[in-house]
Amino acid sequence: MVVGPARTVAAAGRHGVRKASAKRSPPPPYPKRQLLILALCRICEPIAFMSIFPYVYHMVKDFDITNDESKISMYAGWVTSSFTLAEFLAGFLWGRLSDKIGRKPVLLTGMGGTGLSVILFGFAPSLPVALLARALGGILNGNMGVLQTTVGELVTVKEHQPRAYTVMPIVWCIGSIVGPMIGGTLAKPVDWIPTVFQPGSIWDRFPYLLPNLFSAMCVFFGLTVGFLFLEETHAEKKYRRDRGVEFGKYLTSCIFGKDGFFQRLLRLRRRRGKNGEEQPLLGETDESLPGYRTADGSPELTSVEGPIMPEPPCALDLESTGEIVEAQPEKKPERTFTKPIIFIIINYGLLAFHTMTLDSLLPVFLSTEPTGTEASWSLPFKFADGFGYDTRTVGIILSIQGLYSMISTSFFFPRITGRLGALRLFQIISMSYPLLYFATPYFVLLPSSVRMAGVYLLIIWKCTLATMAYPSNAILLTNSAPSTLTLGTINGVAASIASLCRAMGPIVSGYLYTVGLRVGYCGMVWWFTAFVTIGASFLSFGITEPRGRLDEKEEIEEEEPAVVSGDLTTTTTTTTTEPAAATTELTNVALTTTTPRD
Repeated sequence: MVVGPARTVAAAGRHGVRKASAKRSPPPPYPKRQLLILALCRICEPIAFMSIFPYVYHMVKDFDITNDESKISMYAGWVTSSFTLAEFLAGFLWGRLSDKIGRKPVLLTGMGGTGLSVILFGFAPSLPVALLARALGGILNGNMGVLQTTVGELVTVKEHQPRAYTVMPIVWCIGSIVGPMIGGTLAKPVDWIPTVFQPGSIWDRFPYLLPNLFSAMCVFFGLTVGFLFLEETHAEKKYRRDRGVEFGKYLTSCIFGKDGFFQRLLRLRRRRGKNGEEQPLLGETDESLPGYRTADGSPELTSVEGPIMPEPPCALDLESTGEIVEAQPEKKPERTFTKPIIFIIINYGLLAFHTMTLDSLLPVFLSTEPTGTEASWSLPFKFADGFGYDTRTVGIILSIQGLYSMISTSFFFPRITGRLGALRLFQIISMSYPLLYFATPYFVLLPSSVRMAGVYLLIIWKCTLATMAYPSNAILLTNSAPSTLTLGTINGVAASIASLCRAMGPIVSGYLYTVGLRVGYCGMVWWFTAFVTIGASFLSFGITEPRGRLDEKEEIEEEEPAVVSGDLTTTTTTTTTEPAAATTELTNVALTTTTPRD
């Protein structure tokens, strides 16, 4: 007998041999429903966080603790920084707790903490109470890292990551637009609608309660949506019974189901629309004929409606010998914080530091009045000036900044990441940041006719880099995690480091900006930040993208598994008149192809 090509895939079984199929199983669908629910839960937090910025200065001023304008600004900075400092202390603990009890309980607890914080902040009669309220919100809310963990567990293929990791930044952009509008509009309602909010009422005693009550309502909405529809993503905890999701499915079926409220209303309108002119012979009824009922009239077949339970973590192979193969629980790795993860977290902290510096200092730079000291300038480095824009102009600029951030996050990032990859994109952006910070102070030297165009160019430059850097860093961190069981701890540490850097950024930059204006170098703070980003760009080349969980999953899907078949067929043998010889040679081929190579 003559044997054909040497490479033959065969599997010996009780019923024979069949060549395995080389078709790759289709990837899982994009988890758009759960990402939408997660976004609805998330939207309340940026609204609550950003709504205080329009009135925090006036709130501190109304506490009557000082008449010094510079001290009022300092105390207002304390109020905004107390949240991030407290979040730094608790972020790691919430991340570890989410690895033990699941993501959903931690997310709901964080939203509840935000709601309690904003209500207490609205009733704050003094600065210590306001600081306590903000710190309480930071301690009880560790959702920044847990949210990244949840997104990482929802997305199981790399092709979906660029699209999925833009959802939370878009939500933050929406909150950064809506939050300041709510805070600026609803603060001190007695002053602008005295007929509704009368003097001497609770709104006069607590003039900043109304915007915080609105934020609390948004938090309650997010809590409700999360409790009813958000599913657990933890590798081990997602098989537990979730009574909240069960109740949510029951409510959905009652409203949108086949026998729900809307379907009944639609059938009722159809009946009334016919007005009895075209009634069918037996009348239009929802009940089927007795002879055509399936399980309604059968005593053995009963239909029981109830909540849909998740499938157990096991699979039954119908072609095997009857054994049930259970999914083995994922083992925790021996080392959680590997070298790539440490480099990514360090870069994340530096990114948070210098972007928060730019975000907090740019409105101040735009509002700074021109100094009129051109005679003492010594270009290209010694000069001190400001744009001198009023609050309305600065507000318009910041609103356009939020809108462009949404566009860049939605359209540019997924396409560029798909072409370059997350690692290469992050390294390119890290190398671009020093040029941005070095050039920023020179925009004030532009002629007045093109100065506004220069400001918008700066905004586009700044937002483009930021909307590319943060999602790509999150993708790298998720892909480098050795196991999903430790992903919460990793993201918790990253969130804590980022919170500390965000708290330190405004403090350091505010001090350097004040000193720079005093000595005649307004670019001092920007050039200091440029040197920080130079160090960050060098560190970005220490990041490697090791083969992680998603790469191994793709390799498993591409393998050709052995398949047991009832027919004895092969495509590489030639027929012969000697059955015994053919059988012997076929057996040798099967044994040869199934023997592992050294």
